[in-house]
Amino acid sequence: MSERPEEEAARVPMTAEEIEAAHVVAPPKLNGQVTLREYDPRWPSLFEREAALMRERLGHLDHRIEHVGSTSVPDLPAKPVIDMLLTVPDSGDEASYVPPLEDLGFTLVIREPEWYEHRVLRKHDLAPSGESVNLHVLPGGCEEVVRMLRFRDRLRTDTVDRELYADAKRSLSQQSWEYMQNYADAKSEVVAAILERAMADADSGPDA
Repeated sequence: MSERPEEEAARVPMTAEEIEAAHVVAPPKLNGQVTLREYDPRWPSLFEREAALMRERLGHLDHRIEHVGSTSVPDLPAKPVIDMLLTVPDSGDEASYVPPLEDLGFTLVIREPEWYEHRVLRKHDLAPSGESVNLHVLPGGCEEVVRMLRFRDRLRTDTVDRELYADAKRSLSQQSWEYMQNYADAKSEVVAAILERAMADADSGPDA
């Protein structure tokens, strides 16, 4: 399952039962290898297009939209899935943002009230270079938002960690996984190590 952000490092691997319970609809099974593509410079444009449409629909709501995940990092191989992060005052208040996003073709697929009120909406068929959007919705200022953005920024600026993560992704993609989430969970160790360095550097910076 590709709905969880790849940056996530604060959770233990999910069981099949937990994956199924988090889904509003039946989770798709992978039952095979993960197909990665080399970085496509069109991915940021896809993000910007979708973000602009979302901003128009969510003008009534205090919100922030960020490009996250591997498609947000130049030179990093990725699945052609655009991960987006939407922060709102209360992600548990689905009525405030789900209907406007449904008008844009998004569908609510994951609801996790016990984990930062995390929600995921998905939109398919993103021509010309993307298969889908996974839109992660979290409350503004929560710890996971900070982790996601610092991990992304670390990969954008640190060549060594970016190559380390790319190597891990390529190696694990050759294995067979029941759910995409199993593949994501298998990256937890390398993600945690990179995130630890990112958080330490941010905490020791001039504005710390």
